[in-house]
Amino acid sequence: MESYGILRDLAVIILAAKFMALVAQKIKAPGVAGEIIAGLVIGPLLLNIVAPSEFINQMAEIGVILIMFSAGLETNLKELRKSGVIALLIACVGVAVPLLGGLLLYLCFHGFAAPGSETFFKGLFIGCIMTATSVGITVETLRELGFLKGRVGQTILSAAIIDDVIGIIVLTFVLGMKDPESDTVAVIIRTGLFLVISLVGGYIMYRLMKLVDARYPHTRRIPIIGLGLCLFMAYAAEAFFGIADITGAYVAGIILCNIRDASYIDRKVSINSYMIFAPVFFVAIGLKTDFSRVSMDMMAFSLCFVAVAMITKVIGCGAVAKLCRFKNIDCLKIGVGMMTRGEVALIITNKGLNMGIIDGSYFTAVILLIIISSISVPVLLKLLYAKEPDPA
Repeated sequence: MESYGILRDLAVIILAAKFMALVAQKIKAPGVAGEIIAGLVIGPLLLNIVAPSEFINQMAEIGVILIMFSAGLETNLKELRKSGVIALLIACVGVAVPLLGGLLLYLCFHGFAAPGSETFFKGLFIGCIMTATSVGITVETLRELGFLKGRVGQTILSAAIIDDVIGIIVLTFVLGMKDPESDTVAVIIRTGLFLVISLVGGYIMYRLMKLVDARYPHTRRIPIIGLGLCLFMAYAAEAFFGIADITGAYVAGIILCNIRDASYIDRKVSINSYMIFAPVFFVAIGLKTDFSRVSMDMMAFSLCFVAVAMITKVIGCGAVAKLCRFKNIDCLKIGVGMMTRGEVALIITNKGLNMGIIDGSYFTAVILLIIISSISVPVLLKLLYAKEPDPA
């Protein structure tokens, strides 16, 4: 009978997720926020129709792997090469300042501790959550305003792409330090070895896939091989190098992002992701969010978390833009454009929960950050561009 119960749970999860996503989009909020709320509604918090289970967790893990694979496929390496030093500097500091801000925030609430301690490591992980930038809403706002192709719009877009790559590398390194007995040098070596092997093996795989794609264009075997590569690299990252499976999936996407049928692979993979696995992932976050542990201290931490996460992006990205001789208001536009958070922040938080680094109460802070940043950024960008449009 247990297997039939799983079918019922999946039906409820998928229908509730899509309904709440549509409701969220109607009120101009991100669809993922609606899917998370669906998990809160149907889970133990309210209706208690669906309970968290090992099967749902495994489905959610596949969902996050497919999301990161799609993110890699959508990476434009040509744009990365063209973006130049300015976007790279903005992205680097835009990761470093929130990382430091998250660490200091956690230590302020839980006591300052020496590097290498568990408290210090958890603070680093909180900083990792803050590093992620999700510019989907920013891009849509700039496109609507007609300024996406301007100098500021292109800088935001390029910096955000690089930001994601750097953020994944930082997450990989931090998760490698989870074991208190781990040697920092060994973590660096493992991470570097994974990147080198991925570069060499990835280039070979890229050349092979180009040949297959040229001979069998737009056939089902192309996305099937791509999906197989994604799952294998996710496994290899965890099993052989001790780093996050999502890193392997993301690298697999980057390996294939420049073949002719990359968008075809993405569309085919996204069918499974959009229909089943991604909704299960976001609903599972709602199912695991535990408001019973949200004390006044946690609520205070959550509000500070939102403020620090948004302000550090503006400070880090805006300061570098100023050094690169952007005007003051353009610096502010770049900083505000980089404030939004979305799926990657949730993915990192979920990874920390599964690894026992943090508990479910921290989802409160991340969900608040996603909702507040998603609503405030379009409003602020419209006000800034109304004050001074981009002449480009």
